[in-house]
Amino acid sequence: MTLKIVRHLIPEVAIAYAPPGDGPFPALLVLHGSEGGASGWSHRTAVLLAAHGFCAMPFAYSRDGNAWNAGNIRDVPIDRTVDALQALRDHELAAHRVGLFGASRGAEHALLMASLMLRDGVNMPPDAIAVHSPADVVCGAFDARRWRDRGDPGWQVWDPGERAWTWRGRSDDLLPTTPIEIERYGGPLFISHGTADTMWSVEMTRRLEARLIAAGRKPEVHYFEGEDHLLSTPAENLFHTRLIDFFTRNLSPR
Repeated sequence: MTLKIVRHLIPEVAIAYAPPGDGPFPALLVLHGSEGGASGWSHRTAVLLAAHGFCAMPFAYSRDGNAWNAGNIRDVPIDRTVDALQALRDHELAAHRVGLFGASRGAEHALLMASLMLRDGVNMPPDAIAVHSPADVVCGAFDARRWRDRGDPGWQVWDPGERAWTWRGRSDDLLPTTPIEIERYGGPLFISHGTADTMWSVEMTRRLEARLIAAGRKPEVHYFEGEDHLLSTPAENLFHTRLIDFFTRNLSPR
């Protein structure tokens, strides 16, 4: 029997999943949400993408995680994710075009990273970006060990008193509520959101869409009517169909 999806090691960075063979394949860096890098959800997404012809690398940017506590999002150096993107781009399995996908806090991370790379002239930003349930502003830190269900005393989506991200060793310009300047990005951009999301309001995507259009950009935006933060089975199947189509169109050889 031949494996249909093969696991690879990208030394000192992460593992990746790809179809069998030497490639190269269109490549994707996959960013997890607040569930943390050790939770496995980003690996699930990467395996699904690998089954459709991509070399997909889930990158655990969260900190201090293990099998029982998947990691927190506090003072996360975005520079590490830039390095991971470049390592994937340089790997022999990856074709010359590399995309970026993130969901929830991973979506915030993806948009913020791209905007900072472009602001500061960092070479080789992602060739295409897709995000699901993004924020339009920088959010505060998150630690799953302090998590409380909605309605419990002390419940909050993120901690406004602590910073989630650093860039080049600093966080002074990444304070919570700072707008993410994704208008700087001129490449293909896919944004999706459930209209009944109780975790990250769909109004954040509506504001992103309005800002991008005002800046002359043409994002591909998909709203899933009545869907919450976690999509239902029919909506998730439709989402993955649209996501794979987007990356196929924008990362395949030209």
